[in-house]
Amino acid sequence: MIDLVAAAHGTADPRGIREVHSLVRMMAALRPSVPMSLGFVDVDVPALPGLVDRVVADSNQAVIVPLLLSSGYHTAVDIAREAERRPYQVQAAPALGPDPALADVLVDRLRACTDLRRVDRVVMAAAGSSDRRALLDCSATAAMLAERIDRPVEVGYVSGAGERLGAVLERTCSTGRRVAVATYMLAPGFFADRVRRIAGDLPVSAPVGADPRVAALALRRYDTARKVTAVAV
Repeated sequence: MIDLVAAAHGTADPRGIREVHSLVRMMAALRPSVPMSLGFVDVDVPALPGLVDRVVADSNQAVIVPLLLSSGYHTAVDIAREAERRPYQVQAAPALGPDPALADVLVDRLRACTDLRRVDRVVMAAAGSSDRRALLDCSATAAMLAERIDRPVEVGYVSGAGERLGAVLERTCSTGRRVAVATYMLAPGFFADRVRRIAGDLPVSAPVGADPRVAALALRRYDTARKVTAVAV
């Protein structure tokens, strides 16, 4: 069986680390036959390059599954580089999003924090990126969310390119509309806390978090990439 290497961003916040580990445990429970490990592209250890070397030395083949909600620098550079180093042994799966499963989770997180019948518009708060692909992915997720809740959804970013969350909220709230904020981040941490500060008294949903639907999505990414690896070998 080909190893699954989950690649998360990393955070200094212990809440975020616990959430990512919980997600990987969910994945392992859904697929106990697949050897799994967790590495990080930034901040935390084990760092992804060293982990991939150890996994490949032990089992020869691996699929890296980004635990990232959109494409961007880390998928296009950090994770892709590991696959390029070992083209016949390592395959990189795409990011988790955009995907309908993530939109479904966002709906549930919103419903947990507010009565959607009292909300006119939703602003989806994303971490942000300088990579245009990440912005397009976030826009696609916002469109799927809007379809599910039958309300307009705009995206506001707390970093990188794209319109800042504060500006989006100021413009949206100035119309007198009732607004809620959907946190489009995988785990608690610096960015999620910043979203709550910027949103002030508005209802703010919890991050996507460890959810069985996200775990199943990560395994679907693994399965697709695993088939490509098998063909290449």
